[in-house]
Formats: sequence, structure tokens, C-alpha cells
Amino acid sequence: MPRKPFQFGRWFRATGWRHIVGVVMVLFSLFPIVFVISSALNPQGTLTGSNALFSKIGIDSFVRILTDPKVPFLTWFGNTLMIAGITAVATVFLGALAAYSFSRMRFTGRRFGLISIVVVQMFPQLLAVVAIFLLMSAIGDWFPAIGLNTHVGLIMVYLGGALGVNTYLMYGFFNTVPASIDEAAKLDGAGHARIFFTIILRLVAPILSVVALLSFIASVNEFVVASVLLIDTEQQTLAVGLTKLVSNPRYADWSAFSAGAVIAALPVVALFLFLQKYIVGGLTAGAVK
Repeated sequence: MPRKPFQFGRWFRATGWRHIVGVVMVLFSLFPIVFVISSALNPQGTLTGSNALFSKIGIDSFVRILTDPKVPFLTWFGNTLMIAGITAVATVFLGALAAYSFSRMRFTGRRFGLISIVVVQMFPQLLAVVAIFLLMSAIGDWFPAIGLNTHVGLIMVYLGGALGVNTYLMYGFFNTVPASIDEAAKLDGAGHARIFFTIILRLVAPILSVVALLSFIASVNEFVVASVLLIDTEQQTLAVGLTKLVSNPRYADWSAFSAGAVIAALPVVALFLFLQKYIVGGLTAGAVK
């Protein structure tokens, strides 16, 4: 059959307007990133010169933040990666255990526990900052290794705050896995532990990847709790340490701050690209036979 001639009006009404909306949204999302990169490459250290994007280009801010002895950027960077990495792994493991228990087992208090998880998430973590500080201060008197100004204590606080919502998120995904798989494995003599580690975890890999990514990003960007619990400069994370560069009203080194923000974003981008294949591939390769 002969092809119909191209008509712009018909194409625009069918799909063209969607492309325009998509392009506008992409440009809107990329503009802050472009502005931060332009500020990071601005050797003057101010934001006023960054209004003209890439008018001046240099790597002075990157050199300054990496070599300044008063700014232990590499220490902050290492603390952030360690805290965020451990928090992400522990969140996925503990959340998966709890979600599997709620999804597959029937026990007293199960419904109350699920409702409690939802209700607790209604209150922002900011309301608990004072209580967290007092609690960690009291714990530090008995166990200094997990009290104030310790990375272990901060990780424990992060785990407690994220376990509820992640458990409920995983619980819904675990329910999509047919229970007949568990029953078939039990007939072959497998227990709950073997079913969980060898079968279920492979089928729910997409949600595990999503939770790990969200937990890592949240830990890297978190500021309030980290600024309260981590007192010494050498113990602080990037979110807390970089704020010091712009806290002085007389001189705020926004160029170095932007350079540090760009470097801090690299692990998040790398982790997203690494987990993307598991998120997309797990949805298709994890089919149930």
C-alpha cells in the first residue's frame, strides 16, 4: 500500500507534543547540573561569575579543595562512601528479611506490625533529632564505640529510620512472587533460610537494587542527623563538611563547594549505572516458570 504523505499537524497531535514536553523536561532537569559544573569550573570562587555559563574555565577549585590542608575533603569523601555503602547493604539485608517474614509467615502481631510501619513513616525524621541526640549520648556513656561522634552510631540511626519504609516497599514486591515456589521447595526438603537465600532473593533482585540505590543516595545527601551526631571534623561526611565552605557570610567559596558536589555525585552516578542493568534485566530475566 502506498505510504501516506507526512503531515506535521497529524504527527504533532499524535506524538509530536510528547517529544516537545520530553525535551523541555530534560532541559529543565539538566540546567541545575550545568550551572553547578559551570560554577565548579569558575576559578574566582563566586556564583556571580557563573551566571554567564562557562565564561571562565579552570580547575583551580578542584585543586584547591583536594589540596587544602584545612579542608579534609578526601577524609569526608571516604567517610561518606563507607557510611553510605554499609547502610545500603545492611538496609537491603535487614529489609529483605523483615519483608520475607511479613509476606510468607503468619504470626501474632503481623498485621499490627505492618500498620505500625506505615504510621511511623508519617512523622518526619526531623522531629526525632533531639531524641536521637539524647539517646546516642546516653548510649555513648556505656558503649562509646556506638555513641555520639561515631560512624557506627550514625549507621545505626540510618538503619532505624529507613528500615520501616523499605520493609513495606519490599513486602509488596515479595507478595508478587507465587507462594507455590516456596511450597515446591519445601517438598524438596528446603527450609526458610535456603528458600530465602537461594530462590527468593534472585526473583526480587529488582526491588533490592532499587532499595540499595535509594538508601545510598539518601545517606550521601543526609545532613541534619549527620551534623548533630558527628562532631569532630575528621569524622564528618561530605554533606556536613562541604557546608563549612559556604557557612562564612564574608567569604563563601561556592566554586570549591560546587567542585566537591560534582565529585560527590560521581559515586551515585556510577552506582546507578551499575544497578540499572539489574533493575531492567531483572524484570525480564526473573520470569517464573
